[in-house]
Amino acid sequence: MAKRFNVTGNCIPERHYMVDITDRLNAIKTMIDDGDYFTINRARQYGKTTTLRLLAEYLKAEYTVVCIDFQNLDFSEFSDIPSFVSAFAREFYIGIKGSSHISESCMDKIRQIADCKADTHTLRRLFLILNECCAQSVSPIVLIIDEVDTASDFQVFLDFLAQLRSGYINRDMTPTFQSIILAGVQDIRNIKQKLRSESEHQPNSPWNTRADNEENECWHSFDDCPRDYREHYAPYNIASRFSVDMSFSAKDIAGMLRDYEADHATGMNIDSIAKLIYDYTSGYPVLVSDICKYMDEEIVGTGIFMDKTSVWTPDGVVEAVSRIYDESNTLFESLQDKLNTYPDLHKMLYFLLMEGEPVIYNRYDPAVQTALMYGFIRIENKTVVVANRIFETQLYDTFLTSPEMRKSEFYLRGDREKYEFVKNGVLNMELILQRFVTAFDDLYGDRSQHFLEDDGRRYFLLYLRPIINGVGNYYIESRTRNQERTDVIIDYLGRQYVCELKIWRGNAYHERGEKQLTDYLDYYHLDKGYMLSFSFNKNKKIGVREIRLGEKVLVEAVV
Repeated sequence: MAKRFNVTGNCIPERHYMVDITDRLNAIKTMIDDGDYFTINRARQYGKTTTLRLLAEYLKAEYTVVCIDFQNLDFSEFSDIPSFVSAFAREFYIGIKGSSHISESCMDKIRQIADCKADTHTLRRLFLILNECCAQSVSPIVLIIDEVDTASDFQVFLDFLAQLRSGYINRDMTPTFQSIILAGVQDIRNIKQKLRSESEHQPNSPWNTRADNEENECWHSFDDCPRDYREHYAPYNIASRFSVDMSFSAKDIAGMLRDYEADHATGMNIDSIAKLIYDYTSGYPVLVSDICKYMDEEIVGTGIFMDKTSVWTPDGVVEAVSRIYDESNTLFESLQDKLNTYPDLHKMLYFLLMEGEPVIYNRYDPAVQTALMYGFIRIENKTVVVANRIFETQLYDTFLTSPEMRKSEFYLRGDREKYEFVKNGVLNMELILQRFVTAFDDLYGDRSQHFLEDDGRRYFLLYLRPIINGVGNYYIESRTRNQERTDVIIDYLGRQYVCELKIWRGNAYHERGEKQLTDYLDYYHLDKGYMLSFSFNKNKKIGVREIRLGEKVLVEAVV
């Protein structure tokens, strides 16, 4: 069977092109060797399940590994302790069945609990048998539980975690698991839950915020909680920090592409293509694979891409990214859903992208916590940035195509004039700037400086969006996103255009901007660049002009 790039479900080395994650597995094994209990929390489609399955294989020479997926449990099996105990025993038995490391007597005890859903089943009885298994096992047992999010809204799961914690604390006296790994999107240490009745759930944290009391009292730290509350609701404060980077580096991607190239001999520049894929994805695993899958399976034989040699080029990467923007996928659906569900998240990302407002990292900010948990952002130099270019463009599209934005005169003008800006597949950026200058002067030429600083970039992006819709895409260079300067990188039918948006601050500042733009042109291997300057000089000359800067050509528009 020929290998393919995989974007759904678990990746299998024999069937799929994969990044070599041996270094990551070794780092996780070190934690297991040290007896750590920890959580692996990453966004959806970030390779958690694949990593766990490869980890189980990686460990089997030294450990007995039991893997359980909570998605295999029915909703009703979390409803009460006897049901949960029976279901957990069933899954645990499946995990150890056939193992020569577990005694037959322990297997029989686990099977008996699994087969009989008796009302007398208790977590304590379950853990006594599990401890017996750990004591008699030939090799130490590592317990891996995937998809723990499935259980996080149930009281029985909190009680289960309390038993895990108790076993960890008393491990010097009673045999227990060598290590436990809980995997999911949400960090189990920050479960938000408050149980009032079987049917009513209120947001709260069983770890360190509020108890279910009449005063609805708020505790700022776990140590402030009453003792009985701490003993009952502190099931997992023994979790070690998990800091293994599960994203792919450009080097990782290049290694995967070398495997592909050995099979297909496309003649691609592996390091260059890997770097470009990384630039778009920042190593988000499923996005990396999605780009490669489009290039391998979908693009060949379309447009200018007649064979794999022509596909595995920078133009092929840009085409694959463009198709990802056009598809409906779970990542984009999740992003839209969370924007609708969390108004503070929507507001934060809007200010970051549309207003150029820096967002300082605050670990206690709910919007930041939510965005990090779902993989929408990352932290660089203690500030918030969108996780990757693909997410960023998707967010810009969301903000710029909202019903309110589509009513903007700039959006309407861009939509009316969009067919005038493309000739023989080439985007006429100079004409776009000319028309934007005219539109801006007609509509907002007499507005205040503050108005322009806040809204100038938004109006240009609103004008640009319908022009390139469905054919091109764009992103903002994150290193230059602020209230004074923004570099917009536009991909259109295999060509790139760099346009710097800036606020005029005098000739010296302007000359520095020109130098920065020429540096970016060198980086993108371009000879021509564009600048849109918002000037508040009363003697400014509105319009578009062409400037020679050494071997580079700069088209500057002033409004």
